[in-house]
Amino acid sequence: MNDVKVIERCPSGVVTPPPSKSLCHRAVICAALSRGECVIGNFGRSDDVDATLSGVSSLMGVETRREGGSLRVYPRGAADDVCSDRVAFCNESGSTLRFLLPIASLDGRPAVFTGKEGLMRRPLGVYEKIFRESGVAFAREPGRILIEGALRPGIYETPGDVSSQFISGLLFALPTLGGDSEIRLTSPLESRRYADMTIDVMRAFGVEIAASDSGYHIRGGQRYIPADYRVEADYSQAAFFLAAAALGRDVSVAGLERESIQGDAAILGVLRDMGVGISWSGGTVTVRAGCLRAVTADAREIPDLVPPIATLCCFCDGTSRIVNAGRLRFKESDRLSALSRELGNLGADIVETEDSLVITGHRALGGGAADSWGDHRIAMSMALAAIGCKTPVRLTGWRSVDKSYPDFWRDFEGGTL
Repeated sequence: MNDVKVIERCPSGVVTPPPSKSLCHRAVICAALSRGECVIGNFGRSDDVDATLSGVSSLMGVETRREGGSLRVYPRGAADDVCSDRVAFCNESGSTLRFLLPIASLDGRPAVFTGKEGLMRRPLGVYEKIFRESGVAFAREPGRILIEGALRPGIYETPGDVSSQFISGLLFALPTLGGDSEIRLTSPLESRRYADMTIDVMRAFGVEIAASDSGYHIRGGQRYIPADYRVEADYSQAAFFLAAAALGRDVSVAGLERESIQGDAAILGVLRDMGVGISWSGGTVTVRAGCLRAVTADAREIPDLVPPIATLCCFCDGTSRIVNAGRLRFKESDRLSALSRELGNLGADIVETEDSLVITGHRALGGGAADSWGDHRIAMSMALAAIGCKTPVRLTGWRSVDKSYPDFWRDFEGGTL
């Protein structure tokens, strides 16, 4: 990723973002747990989703086959016959790792998880504690994680302010156990909409979860039922193009659901707070640019929107604040430091605190050299920032977008009509 891309062209026309990566992960896992044949429509391609496809194949004895824009998931045979070597390479996908760890422990057999160095360093203390309390051996070694033993029904206490991915992983697995279980939150759940998304997809495959303010009650003995499912377009990726329109680019975004289950649909509310006009025609959103005003954005529920929001704030009239953003330090990069340093290198007036960004806007930035930190969302943010720069942005690590959106540069540098 040491090659440099000079960003000189900007999006125009109508762009259709890829299918939601978050929903693709969840639909594949539910389909695999159903042990039947399922078709997932509008299924996307990305390094993260490919990691989940590989993981369910290695751990769960299913086959997946792409058919046009859909994915067919079907059983390959008895799990004992086809999954003797249970090794899952998760690449850089935190969702893959955290979703599949509890699922791999359902039958008690050993499983090994590997991934790129950055992923293997990400926090897993929540699982280390609850697995051991449930009798599941959990060992972290250089470059890999080993588990052995079966999860048991019971009460699982977990903090809600680390990552909702831990909650989703338990939600996937616990309904299949022989008895009822409960997830008790020891602190308020952040990114609740991601857990809600998990529950919504599980419901489409016949599994019900009862949520409360303090956690979740999970009825045991449930079975995932084979079903066909269609994935929505991805709001977290659409956010970069909606933001580009807010900066004056003539671009609309197609394929979005107006009543979406995705928490990142909140980007529309943030844009309205900035004074941007928004209109719908069917599933296409058009943004009317204007003089942007400063905002205070709470990152607690929308961590993946912080990169495009922070970039937009560089061009707002006044001083903006992005607060409750400490968890962004444990993403593919330390995103608070990455945004502060790289936007600052382009000329932004940005101050980083322990869990926030304070950004005073200007009409334009200078431009120059920027680095993606190997992080797909930082790379996309630098592309967005380039729209408001006086000179071209020279971006190192531009291919990191393959993690979630392999066609990003095609769409950003011309759009699809």
